[in-house]
Amino acid sequence: MLCERAPDRPNADGDGPKTAGGERAGSATGGGGEVAGGGGAGVAGRGDGLLRPPGVEGRAAGEVEFRYCDADGLREAVRGARVLLLWDFFSTAVRDVWADAGTLEWIHVTAAGVDTLLFDELRDSNVVVTNAHGVFDRPIAEYVLGAVIAHAKDSRHSLDLQRRREWRHRETHTVLGTKALVVGTGAIGREIARLLRAAGLQVRGAGRVARSADPDFGEVIASGNLADEVGEVDHLVLAAPLTAATRGLVDAKVLDAMKPGSHLINVARGPMVDEAALLNALQDRRIAATLDVFDREPLPPDHPLWDAPGATITAHMSGDVIGWRDVLAAQFVDNLQRWQAGEPLRNVVDKKLGYIPSGAR
Repeated sequence: MLCERAPDRPNADGDGPKTAGGERAGSATGGGGEVAGGGGAGVAGRGDGLLRPPGVEGRAAGEVEFRYCDADGLREAVRGARVLLLWDFFSTAVRDVWADAGTLEWIHVTAAGVDTLLFDELRDSNVVVTNAHGVFDRPIAEYVLGAVIAHAKDSRHSLDLQRRREWRHRETHTVLGTKALVVGTGAIGREIARLLRAAGLQVRGAGRVARSADPDFGEVIASGNLADEVGEVDHLVLAAPLTAATRGLVDAKVLDAMKPGSHLINVARGPMVDEAALLNALQDRRIAATLDVFDREPLPPDHPLWDAPGATITAHMSGDVIGWRDVLAAQFVDNLQRWQAGEPLRNVVDKKLGYIPSGAR
């Protein structure tokens, strides 16, 4: 079955597939197995109202039945399905229908982060989880570089002056030689580091384990020591998966320790940051922030972050570029063909960790 997300988003073991190293949903049955997919209610699409991943059905090998449903129809659609494509990565519908998903062997999530999907019963099962590793790396890195440059060039102030039709010459900063600390040393974090280095920034990483001589970061500090490290950082970039260890990682202590005038960029998950403490830091004009993710999405219109000084807000779109649906669909089809052929799947998530460990892709 195929689980789809809204169009306004322009992150094993046992007997199942081999491993290597809400919105709308649907499912499939036949010689190649059953594939189901879906997402959430109210999604605009063609014909039956479902946004279907392009090119999936025509490229599946053998005879496959595809079922499409929204979150409300997932319970019925998942019965007998062996594969689930979750197009809405914020959907919690799988947990709700788990008792009816006894035939599932593999769930593919069209995002890098799988934090919303995972729950104890799924972690303990033989169901394989794969993600969209590699699809969003470059777009997110470009977003981060753009945010860094916009901060250095005081673009927010320039836009304000333009709206007031006010000509005011002033000096801004160069990014050359400024310091960035990237929290998250996976594929997205590494692409961010490479792009920032190419622009002349000094970049370090923060991960589970401190280490030196990293090919992309040089030095990697332990993410638990952020408060001791952020005082000299110009840009603190969050690009880690949301796990028990990273939830609330950037708290009041870390924010208070940040260099005055520095810049927080969050392209990870909203709950990594203490939003109330961040709001205080912004209102005190101690730091600036570029935020693509939030505790609650969509961000409510009356949320104080909209008007917070120094805050730039985007709608969880840092990785979404024109053609993203085609790339995600092609990635799933590649894995579907592997699954049908009994070959190892790509991008298998360690369900206990909540992400793909480095070197296991």
